[in-house]
Amino acid sequence: MHTSEPLGTGRPTSRDVARLAGVSQATVSLVLGDKWRGRVSERTADSVRRAATELGYRPNLAARNLRLGRTRTALLVVPALTNEFFARVYTGAATVAARHGFGVVLYPSPDGVGPAKDPFASARAALDGVIASSMAADALKAFRGTDLPLVMLDSDPSDTGAAAHVNLDIADGMRQVTSHLLALGHRRFVHLASAVPSWTFDVRAAALADALRHVSVRTIHAPLDVDGARAATERALTGPGPRPTALVCDDDILAAGACKAARRLGLRVPEDISVTGFDDLALATAVEPELTTVRLPAEHIGERGMAALLAVLAGQTPEPGGLPVTLMPRGSSGPPPA
Repeated sequence: MHTSEPLGTGRPTSRDVARLAGVSQATVSLVLGDKWRGRVSERTADSVRRAATELGYRPNLAARNLRLGRTRTALLVVPALTNEFFARVYTGAATVAARHGFGVVLYPSPDGVGPAKDPFASARAALDGVIASSMAADALKAFRGTDLPLVMLDSDPSDTGAAAHVNLDIADGMRQVTSHLLALGHRRFVHLASAVPSWTFDVRAAALADALRHVSVRTIHAPLDVDGARAATERALTGPGPRPTALVCDDDILAAGACKAARRLGLRVPEDISVTGFDDLALATAVEPELTTVRLPAEHIGERGMAALLAVLAGQTPEPGGLPVTLMPRGSSGPPPA
């Protein structure tokens, strides 16, 4: 290495690295941009890397990304910021993104169900791609018809507008719930269904209807909040006809409202009525009795979603296959009352 010329002061630059390594700035750019093979020797590349390490040099990512036409930024669109599930999806996506020098911007669809507006003046100028998790039908119109790759999580796999899909085995989760309750002896069910129009809830409803086609099932819809679920459950439990022995809820928030309704009506869970949830949020083990629910690998689907976007950007095929889910039997389910 040549050190005859003084190095620059302050933050090290590529010129400083070139001086210390005794090469041109063009050579530094080739080596640190990983485009040196066949152009410079292995020995020269090692010298440049050692010089950069010694100086603590970091490339100007903004300038490099401008040259490459990339911002190294992905947008994660979710129905709401208040749901723990989507926070875990973000954690998984951000972890994979960080390993590849990407950032992830988290953006909620208005009111959880309305169309997600483009949060930037020009999405194509600000983003490299979009990941959308569990979105309501037609909520992604702002991102369709652009050249931005769209990866959809927990969404309709027949949607041809997406570059890739990563899905959970939601139907199997509902089959696990119903098999558990049928084995306990339940034959009168209420399905406390989400009022949000999305593929993931449609799949739950279809799987439940198929699994319980030979027994009594009544479906009621409720908004995705505890108070709405409580009110809907109270109406279902005080209506005409035999009282159901099991409440199958589309998610844990609805299940928490159902448990609250049962207590207000003087019913015991699970002695008088069993309640099941879906998602395995933190509240599933915070309530008493703890919720029987389906655990969804939220961080893993975020990881797979970001990996799929990176694969699409690199012109590769994303990893195929869905993600399994797991029934978590707990204290809120038991045999029906005699």
